[in-house]
Amino acid sequence: MTSAAEMPASAGSSMSNQTQAYTQQPNPLRTATGVYVAVHGHFYQPPRENPYLDAIERQPGAAPFHDWNERIHWECYRPNAFARVLNNRGEVLGIVNNYEYFSFNIGPTLMSWLERHDVEVYQRILEADRKSCDRLNGHGNAIAQVYNHIIMPLANDRDKQTQIHWGKEDFRSRFGRDPEGMWLAEAAVDYATLEALVAEGIRFIVLAPSQAQRCRPLPNNENPHPGWHEVGGAQIDSTRPYRCYLKESGENDDRPYIDIFFYDGPISRDMGFSDVVYNSSHFTGRIGSAVRGDHRPAQLISVATDGETFGHHKKGTEKTLAYAFIEEFPRQGWTVTNFAHYLSLEAPTWEVELKPVTAWSCAHGVDRWQDNCGCGGEGGVWHQKWRRPLRDALNWLRDRLVDVYEEYGRQLFSDPWQARNEYIKVMRDRSPANINRFLSRHQTHKLTAAEQVDALRLLEMQRHALLMFTSCGWFFEEISRPEGTQIMRYAARAMELAGDVAGVQLEKGFVKRLGLAPSNVDIFKHGGEIYRQLVLTAQVGFKQVAAHYAITSLFGNGDRKPTETRNSASKLPHPYQKRVYCYTANELDYQMQRLGSLTLAMGQVKLVSEITWESEHLVFAVLHLGGWDFHCCIQPFEGRRSYSQLKEKLFAALEQASAAHTILAMTQLFGEEPFSLQNLFAEERHRIMRLLSQETLTRLNELYTQTYRDNYGVMMAFHRDQLEVPQELQVAAEIALGHRCMMTLRSLEQDIAEPQLCTNHLVELEAIAKEAKHLHCRLNIHDGKLMLEQLILRSLWQLLHDPNGTFDADIQRLERLIDIGYDMNIGISLERSQELYFSCLHQILSHCAAAVASGKDTHQCRHLLKLGQKLAVDVSPWLSQFG
Repeated sequence: MTSAAEMPASAGSSMSNQTQAYTQQPNPLRTATGVYVAVHGHFYQPPRENPYLDAIERQPGAAPFHDWNERIHWECYRPNAFARVLNNRGEVLGIVNNYEYFSFNIGPTLMSWLERHDVEVYQRILEADRKSCDRLNGHGNAIAQVYNHIIMPLANDRDKQTQIHWGKEDFRSRFGRDPEGMWLAEAAVDYATLEALVAEGIRFIVLAPSQAQRCRPLPNNENPHPGWHEVGGAQIDSTRPYRCYLKESGENDDRPYIDIFFYDGPISRDMGFSDVVYNSSHFTGRIGSAVRGDHRPAQLISVATDGETFGHHKKGTEKTLAYAFIEEFPRQGWTVTNFAHYLSLEAPTWEVELKPVTAWSCAHGVDRWQDNCGCGGEGGVWHQKWRRPLRDALNWLRDRLVDVYEEYGRQLFSDPWQARNEYIKVMRDRSPANINRFLSRHQTHKLTAAEQVDALRLLEMQRHALLMFTSCGWFFEEISRPEGTQIMRYAARAMELAGDVAGVQLEKGFVKRLGLAPSNVDIFKHGGEIYRQLVLTAQVGFKQVAAHYAITSLFGNGDRKPTETRNSASKLPHPYQKRVYCYTANELDYQMQRLGSLTLAMGQVKLVSEITWESEHLVFAVLHLGGWDFHCCIQPFEGRRSYSQLKEKLFAALEQASAAHTILAMTQLFGEEPFSLQNLFAEERHRIMRLLSQETLTRLNELYTQTYRDNYGVMMAFHRDQLEVPQELQVAAEIALGHRCMMTLRSLEQDIAEPQLCTNHLVELEAIAKEAKHLHCRLNIHDGKLMLEQLILRSLWQLLHDPNGTFDADIQRLERLIDIGYDMNIGISLERSQELYFSCLHQILSHCAAAVASGKDTHQCRHLLKLGQKLAVDVSPWLSQFG
């Protein structure tokens, strides 16, 4: 379906004129006049970090991306930060930051991920909020969210308070202002939640229309006792804000309250479940159908849906929104706004009472997160009888953890619960200086090193106790899904920390309760078995981290260059330090020796957790027998003398050049708890697997290349006679050409600054592309695609920013790179290059205008504008001017 975000080429010049005309209209930004539109996106992903590593490991289901966060980021979060407005030729007319026009909330855990993995998009989101503040009288588009998406009506009072406080503080630290509104997970609400929100200074929330029970005009002198209107069937008028009072007693002016917006239910459902958002004019028309024609001075049409709808669930619809925001809505005379801004213009004149306990995605209150209500089921095929036992087990565990926290926390913190609320400041900044400041503020006395560790363990225990209630664990139809397994892993980590501090053994009671949660999957039977198979097996301790460190040390760590000399030993100057996820590894000794096909390394390492400051001093020994076979042993460091004896005995055993003898010695010296390649964390395991496979793959590439060369003429004969090439020969050709392409791209990457070498590599790539086209070969080179995109981006940056470059040669090289990418048919994306070019377009045009005005040669200008054409940017108005 063609998106209405595509515009005729002439629309480029009309955009600025139209915007100027719009700004000359009576200003509705300061006076409530006319129709206002707020499109709210709830951007959120469940936290997926390994609780022991504080990092997301590779998720094969998200391939070719590393994990689901990364995949959805490239499909949704980034495209909305750089949303294209296209003409009817598919050329870029404009790049819009949709977050400047969205009303939005982004979950704090997701924002943390964005900050780590794409700071450019992260900054675009923060910048969008600042610009919306400037445009809308100080009221930014961003609102806060309860921290890790727990169902608030099912939380106890303390957890409600902490979730709101953490969400608010995380928001303030990022956006530099207090949030005016807050998004509730699943829009789940009760009056106790409202009280907690008001206590934290939250002014408004957004709910579904089905959550209102009744409403009435606010009492005034003319109508002191207005009648109530029942709206329990979602009939509430969503075009106005409402005031919700929290207490029955007292006059209206004295009662605490919170303001509530109800989004338009039918339009919001259409956004999620119909094709309306694939076409800007259809989307605009659908919103226009909700405009009331009763001549009221102002009205708000607000819609809300998951932000991931735009680009992830519905591909390309971020373009629809961009065009609607900057063209369609203003053309209708509508003001794009957010809830806080509209509230500043139009105070509520009606009040509302809510149904007791509700959410936006469950017709049964909040039973989706605690009962077998049918919501989220697979058409009645699978039950959700596991939901209640899982909820009960976690509630039981939470209460046991509260006992531990209060008993041990009061010995360390002057106010344990205040310390938990303010722990968000540590979660945002785990530097030693910041942690020391935090502990100094909250400690009952100057804490010893061991007490500091216990204090951090207790706080992490509480963090995981909140994470284990993340709503996603109940959302779907089966307990053994990744979401259910994830919250049980948080529970396991919380129990482990409680045991470290207090010596309590909670796991047995917890697993017994999980045994009452029946699974729909036969191999699991119940939650207890899921815990044993999927949770216990994923636990990580200091020994696993040390084993990971030991095995990876054989393949180079930073400045370590392991010797390749036969029968030699290598040592490093110490100390040597390396970060292993959330651990700091301080290597205190290391020795490695190769003997034939055997490699033995032994050393001692002190591991320190960056999160809890726990540490262990361990000794490791790892034997690589060649190929995939590793034998690694770990034990506590028991002193220099003992360590020296261990090392002497082990390397003496290696001198016999017998793998069996060396393994026997390792078992006698370290005990029977070996680690292997499988015990490595996924990222490093996959890296080493690729390294170990490289020799085999090299031989295969040589074999396929020879097969291809020997049979090139045969393949051409098949093509001439329009016959299908034998699969074996076609595969050989594709692998051979793909390998040749990758080798050339790597050489080009190294030699990009050497003109003659660069030219030779470009000629070779052009030959490969031509050959692949003639033989109908599909080049399956994902890494090569990314490499070529990066080379194009680097070359463009150099062309635009390097004053010492050679313009003609640089632009010719860049154009050839782009052509090669297209000719290879590997699906290259020029989006990053388009964004860079577009950001410099004003500067390019200014340079062109100055050249024309001064009578200078416009050769460079013409070439830069033609480059825009090649990058699929619409520069036609200026090409005709400067061409």
